[in-house]
Amino acid sequence: MPAIEVPSRVSGTLGGKTAGVIFALALFGFVAESELTQYVQTTLGFRQPYFIFYCVHSSFFVLFPLHYLYLITVGKQSSVALNRGLRHAFKLHVAPTSFDKAHKFPVWGLTRLVVFMTIVVSVPALLWFVAVTLAPVSDVTALWNTNAFFAYVLTVKLFGLPWEPRRLAAVLLATAGAAAVIYGSSSGAETRPRAIAGPLVGDLLTLVASVIYGIYQVGYKMYAALPTDPHEIDSGSVAADSYEPIISEEEEWDETHPPEDKDDMIYPPPFGLYANFLTTCIGACTFLLLCIPLPILHFLDAEKFRLPTDITTISAIAAISLTGVIFNAGLMILLGVWGPIVTSVGNLLTIVLVFFADIMFGGAAESITIWSIVGSGAIVTAFGILAFDMVKGR
Repeated sequence: MPAIEVPSRVSGTLGGKTAGVIFALALFGFVAESELTQYVQTTLGFRQPYFIFYCVHSSFFVLFPLHYLYLITVGKQSSVALNRGLRHAFKLHVAPTSFDKAHKFPVWGLTRLVVFMTIVVSVPALLWFVAVTLAPVSDVTALWNTNAFFAYVLTVKLFGLPWEPRRLAAVLLATAGAAAVIYGSSSGAETRPRAIAGPLVGDLLTLVASVIYGIYQVGYKMYAALPTDPHEIDSGSVAADSYEPIISEEEEWDETHPPEDKDDMIYPPPFGLYANFLTTCIGACTFLLLCIPLPILHFLDAEKFRLPTDITTISAIAAISLTGVIFNAGLMILLGVWGPIVTSVGNLLTIVLVFFADIMFGGAAESITIWSIVGSGAIVTAFGILAFDMVKGR
């Protein structure tokens, strides 16, 4: 049986200045979102994890309009060409076998995809928002980033890749590191922010969230991302004429849908536009559907609904929303370009950044124990091995 090669679907390419900039912004967004979320819910006392989560994920709605506006104003790209390219992408990818003669847009297929993505990405995000109120943000960050481990395991199983001894050793090392962070640092509970439950509960919630998020990353690459996302050209610019318009010669059109001009359709869509459209759809779905639990939580006394009343809390929640948008937008783009393994491995750098942020701005140096350092170091080392193997194997 021939070997299975899946680099374009699993790992993508590491090159490109635009991808590098997006990666740096995503790292900044995650660290800032983590620190601000803990600040709002502990220091400011606005312990409303579901409400904050709802605000942040609803804010995703702004991504596509801003990107689209930039392309047609600054980039001078044709709105008609952009619209046709996106429409073609979704018809080919979301419903490739359900084309009818009228070539209707796959509204139902896209709706199902967006609702499913919203649910799967919301569950770990909500657990994360709860966890940062119970455990130090350094622990939460370290455990959250073990989603790289779960993304690796799922990728190997789903894509039929072989287990390799060095990668298996790295997986075991990462597991030991996660255990060290959970159990070793729990002894420092007295130095941590006061919470409604012990830090161990926050650690375990983060671990569950990490598993689900690993599933989301692999699922996004398999079912949502374009089969071959466009990559940045060498000059660093993303021009309309840098992509080859594609229209299947087998497509049939009725009288109400005349053939589109191949020279007036940008396909694949410009870098990041397809991912940002999906992220915006998740934001809209969050705003419309996930407002339903707010009165239910209030009635059950699980989270009393209240709006922030002071400008400091309002500004901080706005900042959380902004940084959350930056992180999640970058993540969605990189999942399509780099794949789940490389993206999640790269996100491990947030562990180091959060440690520095905790010490410099949070005054939480006492909560960083030798076990949390050793455990986080083990995780970074393990996935560093995996990253080296992936790059070497290209």
